[in-house]
Amino acid sequence: MPAASTKKYELLLIAVIAARATSFIFSKMILESLTPFNLLAVRFIIAFILLALIFNKTVRSLTRRDWLAGLAIGTAFFITMACEMIALTQAASSLVSLLENCAIIFVPLFELLLFKKFPAKITVISTVLAMLGVVLLALSQGGLNGGFTWGLLAGVCYAGAIIITQRLSQNSSETLGIGIVQIGTMGLLSLLSVFVLEQPQLPQTGAQWLMLALLIIVCTGFGFTLQPMAQSHVTAARAGLFCAVSPAIATLLGVTVLNEPFGVLDVLGLFLILASIALPYIKK
Repeated sequence: MPAASTKKYELLLIAVIAARATSFIFSKMILESLTPFNLLAVRFIIAFILLALIFNKTVRSLTRRDWLAGLAIGTAFFITMACEMIALTQAASSLVSLLENCAIIFVPLFELLLFKKFPAKITVISTVLAMLGVVLLALSQGGLNGGFTWGLLAGVCYAGAIIITQRLSQNSSETLGIGIVQIGTMGLLSLLSVFVLEQPQLPQTGAQWLMLALLIIVCTGFGFTLQPMAQSHVTAARAGLFCAVSPAIATLLGVTVLNEPFGVLDVLGLFLILASIALPYIKK
């Protein structure tokens, strides 16, 4: 594919990740009165219904392979989101975003283990820097507490979801439809989790519904749905690098809107993680 066309998909992926970065602060605020899986169920089921109605012809034209791809990607992202929601109930949104987007560390490691794709020296150096950043963040939070552990687990799952998305969306002409099936899968699995682990409930105030609407339209309708399309022409390793966009935005929102604490160790940890992303580009 021509470089100009590839850059178009890379810009789309950056926009998708940036849109999803706003979800951390909205979810954190809604979780004050709504349980994690109830939030996920309402968010993704409403988003799926709207998308299925708008793109009805696209959904009906999907092949069996497309449906299976959407189910697999949706399952991977559901697990990621479940870890993220639990982490948000125990830690600051800025920290959870940083930890989840440590997928930048895990994507090349997973590709090495699974596909024997050996990373370049610069990738190894970047990984070490990112890991040091994570250690500093752990120290700033007083060690490996529950929120930190769930956030880091979300990062591991997110890396797996990135690789699965890249593998299953390549060579498909129906990436939009795959994204819609992905959203429906996440909604269904979230609803099942509500009946198993929680009690069904809905947002109670207009402010909660407004934040939920933003989650549905911006973070889900745009953010999640278009990721298979964007990643269809972007490598998993490069997609992992773009994760740096999310913690930067989430941290800024968390500090300015929610007045979340951000000390010296947090600054150093964030600097090392972002430096690990920038290093390959500086070298180039």
